[in-house]
This record gives sequence, structure tokens and C-alpha cells, in this order.
Amino acid sequence: QVQLVESGGGLVQAGGSLRLSCAASGRTSSIYYMGWFRQAPGKEREFVAAINWGYGSRAYADSVKARFTISRDTVKTTVYLQMNSLKPEDTSVYYCATSPRSTSLRDYTLYDFWGQGTQVTVSS
Repeated sequence: QVQLVESGGGLVQAGGSLRLSCAASGRTSSIYYMGWFRQAPGKEREFVAAINWGYGSRAYADSVKARFTISRDTVKTTVYLQMNSLKPEDTSVYYCATSPRSTSLRDYTLYDFWGQGTQVTVSS
């Protein structure tokens, strides 16, 4: 089991920045990828970014590339999502999740453990 606790959401104006954190505990040795996903009301959960826990390689959704940065601190077993130039369409509940698999990092159905979610609201 892996426990995930997210923090850092809130309300920000368009063009502003937020940093989300996700602290992992438990069986963290099983983590291959840590990812961020988001889900707006009435929409399917969508991939935002993911990072390989061991090597640090990263992947982003096209909609956030060049605006968001995912990073990790392996000592604190924490992953971060720095979000800059936020847009109203970024408004969503953001979730972090872990996957033990080395493939399909964009597929939320393959992630095993999830945080409780944190609300991000961007006003225009």
C-alpha cells in the first residue's frame, strides 16, 4: 500500500502560479511512476504529467507543456507540480497517483494508489 497526501491547491487569477505537493508513504519502493491527473465536473479524468521515480524522466500533456513542471524529491518521497501561466481551463480537481508499471504512464486506469485530490480554481 502507498498513501498519498496532496496539498497546495487554491484559487488564483489567470496568469498566476500554484505549486501542488504530494507526499508518499508506505511501500514507496513499488513506485515506478508518479503522476498528476485532473478531473473537471462532467469530464473524464485526464493525464497532466508523470515522472519516473528512479530516473526522473518526465512526460506532459500537450495542454500543459511549457507551463507546468513536475519534479520529485526522493528523500522526502514527495512529487511536486509547479503550475505557471494558469488558465481558467486548468480549473479542476488535481490528483496524484502511483503506478508500479513501466508503460502506459498516461492511462489513469493503470495507476494503483490515489491521493484525495486538491481543488485548483483559476478565475478569469
